[in-house]
Amino acid sequence: MYISKSFIPILKNNPSEAKIKSHQLMLRVGMIKQSSAGIYSWLPLGFKVMKKIEHIVREEQNKIGAQEILMPTIQSSEIWKESGRYEDYGEEMLRIKDRQNREMLYGPTNEELVTDIFRSSVKSYKSLPQLLYHIQWKFRDEIRPRFGIMRCREFYMKDAYSFDINDEEALFSYNKFFLSYLKTFKRLDLIAIPMAADTGPIGGNLSHEFIILAETGESKIFTDKRIFDLDSDGTNLEKDSLNKLRKKYEQFYSVTDEKFDKDEFESKVSEKNRLKTKGYRSWSYFLFR
Repeated sequence: MYISKSFIPILKNNPSEAKIKSHQLMLRVGMIKQSSAGIYSWLPLGFKVMKKIEHIVREEQNKIGAQEILMPTIQSSEIWKESGRYEDYGEEMLRIKDRQNREMLYGPTNEELVTDIFRSSVKSYKSLPQLLYHIQWKFRDEIRPRFGIMRCREFYMKDAYSFDINDEEALFSYNKFFLSYLKTFKRLDLIAIPMAADTGPIGGNLSHEFIILAETGESKIFTDKRIFDLDSDGTNLEKDSLNKLRKKYEQFYSVTDEKFDKDEFESKVSEKNRLKTKGYRSWSYFLFR
């Protein structure tokens, strides 16, 4: 379609609610339009970009053997009460009732639902391992939605889950995703640093989050500059190769302010290699046992 025929509602001035450059530009060039606080419509131009990113994410997930599923946005409260997270999740969870007065919720994440699907479907250890993922709309009732689509209430997210027979195989699956995310960011031409992370309300025994460097980022980053010289070239989907890749990144100090320890930082990183900057959390993932 010709640009002249396209629906691209361009704005002449920066909207007052847009504080950072990316938010201003996405609104002004007609990629998105705010519907309400933290909720946006994706217009043709922005939707095309989002779908291209989704295509790259999907390709890299498929390469490691993950299988795509699609789960509903509306979930029963029962599985969340069973896990103990129905109340723990707090006010970010949008709780609703249907016409039968059954307690439902708009999914902020899908661990409970995918576990319920898996446990009722797989009857033998011979079916393991299984790597599943889905790309779906989520809703979290952020108290202060800001930065446009960077901190919104309704958002499009890729979730992935692995079901494994033992700790060794679970770590193998974990490392597959580690490689997949590195390759995804490289294809998107983004600088992303894998960092040890707190598991938060999701829980787990091991966690990394990938931080995109940005001056307007919400997270403070403390890292060794040498981590930027690393890449995943030459890594294959074998246990030793994947483990070496993760250990290669973990040898360098790299944390957000939540896990920052000044003494540890200064003892592990020489002054010339210390970097203090900001970034956005782009992906977090967890290992459960």
